[in-house]
Amino acid sequence: MEMKKSTITAGRCDQLGAHHDGDGVNFAVFSDNAEQIDLCLFSASDQSEYLRLTLPERTGSVWHGYVPELSVGSLYGYRVHGPYAPQLGHRFNPHKLLCDPYAREYSGNWTLHPSTYGYSLESAEHDLSFDESDSAPYVPKSVVTSRDMAGDDWAAKSRLNAKDLIYELHVKGFTKQHPLISSEVRGTYEGLSAPPVLDHLTKLGVKAVELMPVHAFIDDAFLLERGLKNYWGYNSIGFFVVEPRYFGTHGRDGFRRMVEQFHAADIEVILDVVYNHTAEGDHRGQTLSFRGLDNAAYYRLQTDQKRYYVNDTGCGNTLNVAHPFVIRLILDSLRYWVEVMGIDGFRFDLATTLAREDYGFDPQGGFLDALRQDPVLAKTRLIAEPWDIGIDGYRVGQFPPEFHEWNDRYRDSVRRFWRGDEHSAADLASGLLGSADRFDHAGRHSTASINFLAAHDGFTLADTTRYSAPHNEANGEDNKDGHKANFSDNFGVDGDTNQIQIVKARDRRIRNMLATLFLSQGTPMLLAGDELGNSQSGNNNAYCQDNATTWINWNEADSELAEFVASLSRFRQAHPSLRQGHFLHGRPRPCDGLFDAEWTDVTGKAVDWPDPNLSVFCLIIRSVCRVSDDPKCDETILIAFNRSKQDYELALPKLKDGLCWNREIDTSKAAPILDKELHSDSTTLAAASVAAFVSKELDKN
Repeated sequence: MEMKKSTITAGRCDQLGAHHDGDGVNFAVFSDNAEQIDLCLFSASDQSEYLRLTLPERTGSVWHGYVPELSVGSLYGYRVHGPYAPQLGHRFNPHKLLCDPYAREYSGNWTLHPSTYGYSLESAEHDLSFDESDSAPYVPKSVVTSRDMAGDDWAAKSRLNAKDLIYELHVKGFTKQHPLISSEVRGTYEGLSAPPVLDHLTKLGVKAVELMPVHAFIDDAFLLERGLKNYWGYNSIGFFVVEPRYFGTHGRDGFRRMVEQFHAADIEVILDVVYNHTAEGDHRGQTLSFRGLDNAAYYRLQTDQKRYYVNDTGCGNTLNVAHPFVIRLILDSLRYWVEVMGIDGFRFDLATTLAREDYGFDPQGGFLDALRQDPVLAKTRLIAEPWDIGIDGYRVGQFPPEFHEWNDRYRDSVRRFWRGDEHSAADLASGLLGSADRFDHAGRHSTASINFLAAHDGFTLADTTRYSAPHNEANGEDNKDGHKANFSDNFGVDGDTNQIQIVKARDRRIRNMLATLFLSQGTPMLLAGDELGNSQSGNNNAYCQDNATTWINWNEADSELAEFVASLSRFRQAHPSLRQGHFLHGRPRPCDGLFDAEWTDVTGKAVDWPDPNLSVFCLIIRSVCRVSDDPKCDETILIAFNRSKQDYELALPKLKDGLCWNREIDTSKAAPILDKELHSDSTTLAAASVAAFVSKELDKN
C-alpha cells in the first residue's frame, strides 16, 4: 500500500533500519560524513520511484525520520549527498540508490550495469570521475518488514556438547542432485531439512551443521563477465537478509522452518558469516550501499592514499571494524540471526581481520571484546577462521578462549603423515592430542581445535587421493588459482582409474585419515560429501562452479564409506576418553598414578620421534579422572598407526586382572568396526592401517 500523506517527521534515532510500529515506519541510518540523506519510496507494482523525502533530523551520526501511514511491504532506498573526493576517502553520489545496511529483505535483483558505479567507466580518470546516471532500475529495493518475531528458544534450552561432530555444507549443493528429495525444493533451505537429509545426518552422528554463507550476496563482476557465478557466497552485501537464491516454496520463511527442523532433530545450526569485507570491491567496484553511505567510515582506507582500500581480505576492501557503528552493525546482525532466526553459532570468515585495530591484530580488540560481553552472543558457539592475508595474518591458537578455531595445521599433518612425508609423525602426534602446543593456554579446552581433513576451500578428501595438483581450468584463471600446498597423492595416476590396486589403496588412505580424525582429541569437522567419496574432479577452488562439479552426486555415493564414518562416529560417542575437554600431557592421573597419555612403539618401548621416516607408533589414552571411583578410570584405549607397507607384531600392554583388550577398529578389514576380544599379549597390526583397542571386562561366559 502506498502512503496517503507525503509527510515526514523527526522520528527516532535509537534503532537503525526501517521499523514499522503499526501506524507508520521509522527510518534511521548511519553516516558520519554525509551532508543530506534522501529517503526514496518505490511503487511495489513497477518499482518506480514515486516519492523522495529528506530525512529531517540528525542525532550524532544517525539520520532519521518517521513516515506515517506507510505500510509493511513498502519499498525504499537511500540517496546520500556529500563530497565526491576519492583522494580524501569520500565517494558520495546521490544518483546511486543505496540499499539499507539494516534491511531484512530485498525486492528485485542485482544487475551488473554501468550506472551502478559511482564513476564513469568510459572516463580516462576512472574512479576519480563522477557518474550522474540513475542506478535505481538496476539494484533491488529494501523492503519494510513486519516486526521481528523471536525464533524458537531451543538454543537457550539445549546446549550440545562442543566436542561433537560439525558438518560443513553448502545449502544448494548438498541437495541439488538428491534423488529422494522433491525437485521443487532441491537446493533450497526447505530441501536441506527434508527427512532424507535429517536421516543421513543423524546416522552420521552430526550435532551441528555449518552452513556456507546465507547472507545476501552478489555475483562478482569478473565472474559474470566469464559466464560464471559466485557459488560459495563469500561476497556479502546484506547482513540481515536471507539469500533468496535458496528460497523454496515458503520463501524467506523457509529458512526459519529449516532451522526449526534441525533443532527438532537435535542438530545445531552454525552460520559461516563474512563481516570482513563487502561485495562492493575495491576502488573500481560498484556503489551499492556502504560505499555511498559513508566510504571513509565503513572501510579501512590506506593512510597515505585514501583513494585506495586496505585489502587484508584479498577481496578488494576491508570493513573498518574499529569503527563503533560498524561494530554495532555486526553485533546487531549477529543478534538478529540468533534471536529471530534461531541460529546457534557462527564461523567467522577471515576472523583475523575482525580482530585488527589500527596498530594490528589484537585478540582483546574492540569487536572481540564486545562480542564476548554481549549477553546474547556470548551464549553461542563462536568459531574463528584464524587467518587473513594481511601482515602477520596467521593467528591459529591466538583467539580468546571463548573461540574454537579452524586448525589447518591438523589437516596438513594428517595428509602429510599418510602420504609418507618425512618428519610428519611428530606433527600428527600433536594433533591427536588437540594441538596443545597452540591451544593449551588461557584456560582453553582441547575442544578449541576444530580438526578437519578437508573443507570447502581446497581438495575434497577423495581428491587428496586422486590428484597431485589442482585442476581449476574451468575457473578461467589458467589454473593459477587455489591452494598450492595440498599434500595430496594420486598414487601414480591422475584422476579416476580402473586399476584395482590403486583404487584399493586410495580407499584405504581415505579410511585411515577418517579414522585418525575421529580418534583425535578436539572438535571434529567433516566436509559434506567426504563420507560419500565425493569428488570435484580435482578443482580445489570451486568458488565459481555452480554445477555438477560442486553438487554432491548422491547417485554415485559410496554407501559403505558412509556406514564406516557412521561407525567411527558412534565409536567416538561411546568413548568419552576420545573427546575429553582437558588437554592430555602424559601426566599421572590423581586417581591411580597412571599416565593420561602414553606414546610407544609396537614393542611397547619409547617412540623414536627424531626418526624422519617414523611410520609406526601407538598412543594410549586414559581419561583424566579426579576421583578413584570414577567409572571412566577403568577404560583405556590403545590406538595404533601404521602407514608402512609391512605388517607388525603389536605388543599389547598388560591390563589389570579381569580386563582384556578388544579390537574395535581395524581399517584393514572389510568391516573395519569390530568387537573382537583378544586374550594374547600381542596381535598383528596390518600394513597401511589404523587400529583401536579398548580395555573391557573379560567375558565370563
